[in-house]
Amino acid sequence: MNDAFIDQLRRVCGAEAVLTEPLELLTYECDGLPHLKQAPAAVVLPATATEVQDVVRLCHRHDIPFVARGHGSGLSGGALPVRGGVVIGLSRLDRVLDVDIPNRRVTVEPGVTNLEITRQVAPYGFYYAPDPSSQQVCSIGGNVAENSGGAHCLKYGFTVHHVLGLEAVLANGELVRLESAIADAPGPDLLGVLIGSEGTLAVVTKVVVKILRKPESVATLLGAYDTISAAGTAVSEIIAAGIIPAAVEIMDALAIEAVEAAVHPNFPPANTILIVELDGPVAEVHEQFAEVEAICRRVGATTVEIAQDEAHRARIWKGRKGAFASMGRVTPNYYVQDGVVPRTKLPEVLERIRQLEARCGLRIGNVFHAGDGNLHPLICYDEKVPGQSELAAEVGGEILSYCVEAGGSITGEHGVGADKAEYMPRMFSADDLDVMQLVRRAFDPKGLCNPGKVFPTPRLCGEVPGPYHAHPMEKAGLGERF
Repeated sequence: MNDAFIDQLRRVCGAEAVLTEPLELLTYECDGLPHLKQAPAAVVLPATATEVQDVVRLCHRHDIPFVARGHGSGLSGGALPVRGGVVIGLSRLDRVLDVDIPNRRVTVEPGVTNLEITRQVAPYGFYYAPDPSSQQVCSIGGNVAENSGGAHCLKYGFTVHHVLGLEAVLANGELVRLESAIADAPGPDLLGVLIGSEGTLAVVTKVVVKILRKPESVATLLGAYDTISAAGTAVSEIIAAGIIPAAVEIMDALAIEAVEAAVHPNFPPANTILIVELDGPVAEVHEQFAEVEAICRRVGATTVEIAQDEAHRARIWKGRKGAFASMGRVTPNYYVQDGVVPRTKLPEVLERIRQLEARCGLRIGNVFHAGDGNLHPLICYDEKVPGQSELAAEVGGEILSYCVEAGGSITGEHGVGADKAEYMPRMFSADDLDVMQLVRRAFDPKGLCNPGKVFPTPRLCGEVPGPYHAHPMEKAGLGERF
């Protein structure tokens, strides 16, 4: 990238919106996964969709790779810069463009935070359902890229279930609008292709989301257990009873220790905390909640705490949603992994993680969406101790292998990004990956849009797939090592 190209970026967005000084670039060298870092050649901060178009056109014309970045809260290296490339920061595109209560939709720019949508519509009795733990800071554009979920995804689904339309800039600078006046419109599901594509197909510049009316009643229960398996049994029995809670969350002893030190939710003494929330019509919630409480007590809850008011409920959720950020109180560094297993396999996989913890010598906390089997193991390490950073990454990879072997997935909501691309062959065949690359190349023939993410490299569309080469972890005999 030469000075002439930088000057062109400055002409598009203004000199103050183009960052090239090394100290300025430090902020953008990683996202929420700090063990993967790469300084970009430049960061550009457009203020309008037109400026995004012009920046992308410049990159396309000069064959410069680019990475779209929201608020940088992602946990898979999805916004990791490319050496010699441009980061397109979308934080200045932060306007709420339209609040349409009669049609139950809100139109926003990608830099708007997740929680801001709910703030905008709360006075009218509505809210935006997807609620990742980082909802106070994460951007809706990033949610679209990663197809984010949250604690309430069991009942309400992920971002893809709540997006009605998108405006996006393709890799050649063309602006496209994907929106229909009716649900399930005929034709290819291009919205479904773009949502969750992790920024590899286009740069989103506008999002239309649907909002929901606040439920008539909400009831929240916290159960304390001596073991994770007992809490898991409660979850299985609740689902088997035909009850679909709005949320079902589990936290283990290490996660509880961290949140008590950081955000003080005053959880009762326990090895494991189970949080169950129901919402809906008053009569339905009342009847089902009594059954949930009975199940929790029957399977061995040492304490059952029922939220008495909104402040009490908020305190319980403050503990759960503060889990990731609170880990800094119990460890110098931590690595958040993300995998999914069938609910019935939770006890088996959690036991394997416990055994792995004992073998590897690193503490592993567990926080997860128990209702849909989405695990978030928190691997503690100290980067000042030689080899521990690498060990933590290897332990994370081993946990992903447990998820796949149990019939699950290497990600539930954090995405593949740069962190897990090498594990894709554990889930997909070479033919599967080639078909995915064909889709990607249809959108971005030059491969400039967030390269190096999702797919193992080197891989080119149309290449003849070779034999699967074992990852260095496998060659080293990871299981024997630990």
